[in-house]
Amino acid sequence: MDRRQFIKFTSAAGSSLLISTGLAGCTATQSLSSDNVRFTHGVASGDPLADAVIIWTRAVPDTASTPVIRWELATDSDFSTIIASGDSKAEKNRDYTVKVDVKGLQPATRYYYRFRTANQLSVTGETMTLPSGHVESVNLAVFSCSNYPAGYFTAYQLAADDASIDYVLHLGDYIYEYSSTGYATEHAQEIGRTLAADNEGEIYTLTDYRNRYATYRNDNGLLALHQRKPFIVVWDDHEIANDTYKAGAENHTPDEGDFFVRRAAAIQAYFEWLPIRPPLGESQPHIYRQFRFGDLVNLYMLDTRVIGRDKQLNYNDYRDADGKRFDTERFKTDLLDPDRSIMGKTQADWFINSLASSQSQAQWQVVGQQLLMARMFFPSAVFTGVPRDQIAANIQRLADLQRRQNTGEVLSAKDTQTLQAKMAYNLDAWDGYPVERERVVRAFADCDKPVIALAGDTHNAWHSLLTTEEGEVAAVELGVSSVSSPGMESYLQMDADVAGQVAEDLPALVTDLQYCNMHQRGYLTVHFTPQKATATWVFVDTIMQPQAKVAATHQAEILPEAL
Repeated sequence: MDRRQFIKFTSAAGSSLLISTGLAGCTATQSLSSDNVRFTHGVASGDPLADAVIIWTRAVPDTASTPVIRWELATDSDFSTIIASGDSKAEKNRDYTVKVDVKGLQPATRYYYRFRTANQLSVTGETMTLPSGHVESVNLAVFSCSNYPAGYFTAYQLAADDASIDYVLHLGDYIYEYSSTGYATEHAQEIGRTLAADNEGEIYTLTDYRNRYATYRNDNGLLALHQRKPFIVVWDDHEIANDTYKAGAENHTPDEGDFFVRRAAAIQAYFEWLPIRPPLGESQPHIYRQFRFGDLVNLYMLDTRVIGRDKQLNYNDYRDADGKRFDTERFKTDLLDPDRSIMGKTQADWFINSLASSQSQAQWQVVGQQLLMARMFFPSAVFTGVPRDQIAANIQRLADLQRRQNTGEVLSAKDTQTLQAKMAYNLDAWDGYPVERERVVRAFADCDKPVIALAGDTHNAWHSLLTTEEGEVAAVELGVSSVSSPGMESYLQMDADVAGQVAEDLPALVTDLQYCNMHQRGYLTVHFTPQKATATWVFVDTIMQPQAKVAATHQAEILPEAL
């Protein structure tokens, strides 16, 4: 399916998903529905600007009608001062979701909003516009990878209860496409997190994706966070299918239908259910955009999955039939292809040009995207020929060798060679696109502003330096753990003690790695001031029940002069 067919398909499936309104003349004009309407999934807000914000709800009628919903926005929670209101229809062709772009607002202002019919009232939502001019502080919460069958979204609930958080960034994998017997479903039955009977298979169609969002948005933690904080979101792969790229996905086979039809359905459902203002309209699969928090933070939200990514490389494709010989030259040729891209030329040019013009803009340049950008090169001996349950012990052995070498001990030629022979452990991340990464990292170094890149996807927490090929430190990367998806501890079959030891060992083996956490779920906050950025990883004590406490935190300070 080409671009024109994609637009035609999505336009026919559901158009005009976003109603835009300014304060002038936005008063209610229609008769409100008297039918029984259920606000089934709370309220949400997102894509805040200094003078606008998206508000969202879902209003499902009990009859085959198109109810008229009134929205109201006020400066107080009692709605004694309603400054804007209007009417919108909850239409079946957009899954009864209602999105309103309320404009003409004041910067850095907290607003309250709600939706109503003639006889029903939604819960009250809170939101806040972005600041403008001189800004002294901004506190962002960062999330990624929430898998419903894997556990409760307790990280969302803790963040919802934290009054210090101003805005929420979600870096993708907001839902997962797998079936009820697929990835991370081992404990779903015992903890009461099974998928609905009409949505328990892998999802492919528009109805499938809509129903999956409906299931996820029943989680109390997610409901609360959407109700209390404005979201800025971007997708990763599982909103469509595992390891998505521009022309397919690892988790999509020809017998599952046309990939582009599936992708169009997934993107339509995403735009319906998320409080987002698509930069090129609801019918186009573009999501990269920029937000400005006055003179303090420029935030760039990038898409490294859908519109420009070339297919991921796979080490196994370069091995001979018996797996004993690896075609190094062919692999290097493909990996270092100068045209190989993770973002696509149009997005990459926009991003790099924006960075180049940032000198006269905000103090901090912040990148919200999905994947680890840091060079995650492990000694190949960590993985090669080692059973999975012995990898953790192998990491500890090699880290001990590296520490001995660092103290000046002369190792054997074999041990020295073992430490020097390194490989990227994840070609789905930026390590699989090194030429474009080098271009981006050099742009970080040249922009004359401190840069912090945020990443999700891995289900583990990371703090790394972003360096050029010559070793110049250009930026810092902060990777957030998952909300509920299992991390490296599951893959490597580690208990908490072993995972803790691996987290201590890895920075000895990975040159740019400063810190990692390999086994706990949670979220990240980044508090910005003109003087510094403070990153705090927050880890929950459980996802096996609806309520959790903070089990641990880790903090790092980033100074502008260090970048």
